[in-house]
Amino acid sequence: MKLATLARVAVAIRPPKLLVHLPSMHRPISILSRQITMDAKTVASRLTSSGLLRTQGLIGGKWSDAYDGKTIEVFNPATGEVIANVPCMGHKETSDAISSAHDAFNSWSKTTAAERSKYLRRWYDLIISHKEELGQLITLEQGKPLKEAMGEVSYGASFIEFFAEEAKRVYGDIIQSTLADRRLFVLKQPVGVVGAITPWNFPLAMITRKVGPALACGCTVVIKPSELTPLTALAAAELALQAGIPLGVVNVVMGNASDIGDALLASPQVRKITFTGSTAVGKKLMAGAAGTVKKVSLELGGNAPCIVFDDADLDVAVKGALAAKFRNSGQTCVCANRIIVQEGIYEKFANAFSKAVQTLQVGHGFSDGVAQGPLINEAAVQKVESFIKDAISKGAKVVLGGKRHSLGMTFYEPTVISDVKSEMLISREEVFGPVAPLLRFKTEEEAIRIANDTTSGLAAYLFTNSIQRSWRVSEALEYGLVGINEGIISTEVAPFGGVKQSGLGREGSKYGMDEYLEFFKRIDSDDD
Repeated sequence: MKLATLARVAVAIRPPKLLVHLPSMHRPISILSRQITMDAKTVASRLTSSGLLRTQGLIGGKWSDAYDGKTIEVFNPATGEVIANVPCMGHKETSDAISSAHDAFNSWSKTTAAERSKYLRRWYDLIISHKEELGQLITLEQGKPLKEAMGEVSYGASFIEFFAEEAKRVYGDIIQSTLADRRLFVLKQPVGVVGAITPWNFPLAMITRKVGPALACGCTVVIKPSELTPLTALAAAELALQAGIPLGVVNVVMGNASDIGDALLASPQVRKITFTGSTAVGKKLMAGAAGTVKKVSLELGGNAPCIVFDDADLDVAVKGALAAKFRNSGQTCVCANRIIVQEGIYEKFANAFSKAVQTLQVGHGFSDGVAQGPLINEAAVQKVESFIKDAISKGAKVVLGGKRHSLGMTFYEPTVISDVKSEMLISREEVFGPVAPLLRFKTEEEAIRIANDTTSGLAAYLFTNSIQRSWRVSEALEYGLVGINEGIISTEVAPFGGVKQSGLGREGSKYGMDEYLEFFKRIDSDDD
């Protein structure tokens, strides 16, 4: 088999023409520094009353400020208003969190799988029962539309539910020995303390996708959420405590990213680093982990191609490409970064796709009907602007959008640009924004060559009504995940991860458990 085929970890397929889709004390919190929208004020008040708006780190089961009293502000990207101040922690706080997790590991790792499963199930139930509040919190600090945020809560909770079940299915092996008086046993045991570093674009799901399997295996964790979106992580940790998960098993620190990362990397008590984020940071973590020879799993950047063939169902292709490109305002690692369209359908697809993009309503995430919220910050907008400027200077044309939205702040118009070439910056790097570049191709071989011409290898999409082509092209694409006639490919039951410089290891599914386990061989002799 081809290397690309062996590397495949998850393929989401929609057959052509298929119509069916496969109790704790809380301190008072002053959260608003100035006037914000009535919706946001109401949400903040409700979250404070529910006890889910936490503004301290969690170390050894105790809510803690930074030791030097320093704080950082958390903003609502839709308004620019300050939601909360959270501690700016560093090396000392992280070291204490590691010690706490290490102490807790001695007992947590010895609990039965059935016990761990029950704890996780209670955590899952609490997340679901607080789905609305968690969704509102995600929208408040991350900006995505409330409907989409609620979807993330369900998606994030699904990992806790799945790994609650998988906790009881960590099986070893008995291997036939080459010697008659020997027995060989393989045992799977938890790796130890895990440092989990998560991004801002999915502030709940990227935590549960890591912490779920870690706890299920018997590991303990130190979570470092993004400083841009720490409140969702703290709310999830609060619910973990309410679920009865023992003190010290789950810890959360945030603040000085480099100090926290250095402490996690330097500590011999941390035996595993799991990270979702940029390729550049992932490389630094991989190099830093070598000092203490930690296990590492990295889910890094992508440059996803979305190939539309002449024989594709136009409606299916437009709907799929729209979902693959504009979910979370284009701020996902599996977003379609290049839409590669065969010349026979190029104009028809470009027109239909542009019309569909034009219907996307932009606005505050709490407003009805909104499909796209703001980008996370000003730097994100400036990146989008620089990519579009580069493309235009090299011959690309703006079909739709191409500028900041009239709402101001970090809102950006959903954008379509045509006549994009492979040498343009937007074809070489993730734009991480609501920009859909259209590229043209003639032959299947050319499409595959364009798609694979990147150092990334996370996700890819293709649209065709040919069964033979769907298998032929999907196996030729050098990507960990491939969606065939489908634009949404993430699920807790299938492994998620990439090849090349898009990372190492897999998350989700039964395969995701092995990332948090060590394999031990034991030899038993018949001799007394």
